Amino acid sequence: MKKLAFLCRSAVNTLAVVWTVLFTSGNRVQAAELKVGDEAPPFALKGSDGKTYSLKDYAGKQAVVLAWFPAAFTPGCTRECKNFQAEGNAIKKFDAAYFTVSVDPPEKNAKFAESLGVKDYPILSDPDRATAKAYGVLRSEKGVANRWTFYIGKDGKILAIDKAIKVDTSANDVAAKLKALDVPEK
Repeated sequence: MKKLAFLCRSAVNTLAVVWTVLFTSGNRVQAAELKVGDEAPPFALKGSDGKTYSLKDYAGKQAVVLAWFPAAFTPGCTRECKNFQAEGNAIKKFDAAYFTVSVDPPEKNAKFAESLGVKDYPILSDPDRATAKAYGVLRSEKGVANRWTFYIGKDGKILAIDKAIKVDTSANDVAAKLKALDVPEK
């Protein structure tokens, strides 16, 4: 009887450890890292302009650029989003929709966009972090997104992933990458 009780306690302890690792740690089981040629995960995210933007809306029509940033109202993110506003004409030459994206709530990103005078592009919000997880940009369960930019073709496949972002030249860097990827000009 003592042996049976010991085995039951051992099994319960093992299950408790497995449950804790899977459901309470910041490193839940995540999707495999995305790479060039993979199908881009779908998304439907609210923009700073109040509209919802979905990857499927651009399928077969335009390339899509998702420029993830860690958090609104922080120095580097402010510089990056300002650069997208100031130099956005370089990107607008191409047949591509472009967005900056964070895990901040829509209300915060709307205030952020307003504070920067951002009108040329929407800042998307992923407050439940589901899209950030799908793209592999989430630093931890309660964390922020990595500063990575994804280039998605009209066919929905990932054309490029840039993990070395320069916040002060982001827009021109995106335009140069679109050109290098042979995304057509308008």
